[in-house]
Amino acid sequence: MHLSQIVLYLSLLIALGPVVLSDQETHQQPSATSPEDTEQCATCEVRQQIKTMRLNAIKSQILSKLRMKEAPNISRDIVKQLLPKAPPLQQLLDQYDVLGDDNRDVVMEDDDEHAITETIMMMATEPESIVQVDGEPRCCFFSFTQKFQANRIVRAQLWVHLRQSDEATTVFLQISRLMPVTDGNRHIRIRSLEDRIEWPGSASWQSIDVKQVLSVWLRQPETNWGIEINAFDSRGNDLAVTSAEPGEEGLQPFMEVKISEGPRRARRDSGLDCDENSPESRCCRYPLTVDFEDFGWDWAIAPKRYKANYCSGECEYMHLQKYPHTHLVNKANPRGTAGPCCTPTKMSPINMLYFNRKEQIIYGKIPSMVVDRCGCS
Repeated sequence: MHLSQIVLYLSLLIALGPVVLSDQETHQQPSATSPEDTEQCATCEVRQQIKTMRLNAIKSQILSKLRMKEAPNISRDIVKQLLPKAPPLQQLLDQYDVLGDDNRDVVMEDDDEHAITETIMMMATEPESIVQVDGEPRCCFFSFTQKFQANRIVRAQLWVHLRQSDEATTVFLQISRLMPVTDGNRHIRIRSLEDRIEWPGSASWQSIDVKQVLSVWLRQPETNWGIEINAFDSRGNDLAVTSAEPGEEGLQPFMEVKISEGPRRARRDSGLDCDENSPESRCCRYPLTVDFEDFGWDWAIAPKRYKANYCSGECEYMHLQKYPHTHLVNKANPRGTAGPCCTPTKMSPINMLYFNRKEQIIYGKIPSMVVDRCGCS
């Protein structure tokens, strides 16, 4: 229809007043916004509001569950400096698609009971001067919080990087506990561990079990003054990297500790899965991706993003047959309740690798961060 025809048609409508159109004309000239379109628009707005609220809630929940009042002030440049170039860290990073979107819709299998284990990686710091002579040794002291309890330690590994040797050799890796006891200028060392290694000569990481030493420190914190690490080859050269010399950044010793926590129980349920274009009006689970870079969280090492999902939709009382108690209460007091709500009925944790405020690297599970199923309750 040309513009002149539209103007003429509108002029006739104004002149003639209200006109009752035939069924055929009604079919040819639908209203600009049908009730279905209006309802669909309203549904989209509601979902968008729920998504925004869910993202804000996730941000608060993660900080709260990590016992943080605010996000650590760690920039991307600092992260690059602090990340050790170590095998266990690379293994953890390999589990994530750090640079791209994580498009895998991973849902944990239901189990009746499972333990939550987290891994903490602590960078070595310089010991107190009371255990040093002429500023030596400059490494290594590890501090522990109340999170560490001797009966919850699953594993404790000390990782040491050994420099390249001119030839294959036998290396004696010695771990000595530092003590502030002096005899003149001579410090007394308590040798805790010693390991003999057939070294091929190429630079690489070596780990040693220090669970027993860590258990002593946790039961007797006053004995933790740090350790001295030496790795002598057959010629007496110390191959252990214990300080950040030029070209050896990220190769300092660190401790990898696995901590086990108490059992948790999972619920079984069923629910609907929808996408954003779904016409479904009932309670349904919709996709939602959380991007930590959008939060400005450089301290979150991996994953950079994950699928959190959210619940949206209507709940009728007839959908409450699985919840007879709630259904009966609502029937007995219909005015005293707003009715059932579409809410998560099963959630699962995410594994997260991150820096805490003390610049320690933590790997652990954060509970209830992924909506697996939605239902009316």
